[in-house]
Amino acid sequence: MKVFELKNVVLKTISEIISETNLEAYVVGGYVRDMILGRPSKDIDIVVVGSGIDLAHLAHRRVRARGTVTFFKSFGTAMFKHHDIEYEFVGARKESYNRESRKPIVEDGTLEDDQNRRDFTINALAIDLSPKKYGQLVDPFGGIADLENRIIRTPLDPDITFSDDPLRMLRAIRFACQLAFRIHDETLESITRNAERIKIVSMERVNKELEKILMSERPSVGFSLLQKVGILPIILPELSAMRGVEVIDGNAHKDNFYHTLQVVDQIVPKTNNLYLRWAALLHDIAKPRTKKFYKGIGWTFHGHEVVGVYMVADIFRRLKMPTNEKMKYVQKIVNMHLRPIALVEDGVTDSAIRRLLYDAGDDVDDLMTLCEADITSKNDKKVRQHMSNLKMVRSKLKEIEEKDAIRNMKFAISGDQIMEIFGIEPGRVVGIIKNDLKDQILDGKISNTYEQAYDFVIAKGAELGLSPKKNDHEN
Repeated sequence: MKVFELKNVVLKTISEIISETNLEAYVVGGYVRDMILGRPSKDIDIVVVGSGIDLAHLAHRRVRARGTVTFFKSFGTAMFKHHDIEYEFVGARKESYNRESRKPIVEDGTLEDDQNRRDFTINALAIDLSPKKYGQLVDPFGGIADLENRIIRTPLDPDITFSDDPLRMLRAIRFACQLAFRIHDETLESITRNAERIKIVSMERVNKELEKILMSERPSVGFSLLQKVGILPIILPELSAMRGVEVIDGNAHKDNFYHTLQVVDQIVPKTNNLYLRWAALLHDIAKPRTKKFYKGIGWTFHGHEVVGVYMVADIFRRLKMPTNEKMKYVQKIVNMHLRPIALVEDGVTDSAIRRLLYDAGDDVDDLMTLCEADITSKNDKKVRQHMSNLKMVRSKLKEIEEKDAIRNMKFAISGDQIMEIFGIEPGRVVGIIKNDLKDQILDGKISNTYEQAYDFVIAKGAELGLSPKKNDHEN
């Protein structure tokens, strides 16, 4: 029997406490798995045959941990933090499920009952904390062998495991993605059979798993598996719809689904920003809706960046994601992701760079990072050329920013001042003058000073039949 050396002071203290009581306690789940894999972990789960809340209070006092014990009597759980590690105590339990809900009926149980309810063999590993068996592994389902063989497998019948709690299907795919493991054939087939059951899982829980996949080293693995088993068309149909290639008159477009997954994988080493990774996943999301074929031209996706802005909002709302500035950030990146490449094709002028800097603001670096990740051609020469072009754009952005301080620029005359100058109310005319003034400054035709801006505003107002209030300029 495998025995581990556990030097953790809290675990040793728990061992001392249970030697004085009739309790049993075991370290279970993710901490055991990650310890064997050599992965860091800041959470330790302890299953107690008896009262987990009582043991938590005893351990907390004896190790003199700061803070208090947080506990939930109705769930039989308790938690405290000590030296940046979170310890969670829960009574051993067995579960039964109603088919229409993933919320189980819970009863007190044994360690065996608790291990039986675990999602995967690699998460059903336990280490005994009793003094006589301290550090001894309890592995009823071959979890160690599955860790060594890098396999995700359910401890019991996978159809029962996934039907009881369909979120486990997403967790299987997420673990396969995070750990670079393979899902066992029978387990994968069961996920495919039970894919429709994902509909009873709340979108908040679905999104949490999607985020963990996105934050892994190779998100493409997770999204490919979600597509393969039939879950992606249910939870993110817009992304699933991108899969496939259509051919007309010998003209084929690329498979935008796999292109997108490559873009996401390529952006991973460049950023830990979750929402930039979301932008990478959704940047071409509107291509299926905007796809058209023209004889002599081929396939086009005109306006997909604009339609994508509205689709991002729909997806965020459906997945119960934040619809605040985080969503607006993703919409902005999606809307602008073609601009840097188009700028190269049209000519990298100072005025075009000023506009890009002004419109992107503080997000211009993230935009460029996505544009660089968006280069997925199999033609190395083409890739080098595109990267060289984007490097030139970055250089020009830096040059213009240092010279003109365009990013988040405030113009010399505001909309309120325009209304004051002409004595008019808010309306379409104010917008016309304000936008034309912005264009003049960004195009470098006038400087961003009050005097030059004022002269332009007066001239533009005259074109529109407006006169300044008497002695306005002097005032």
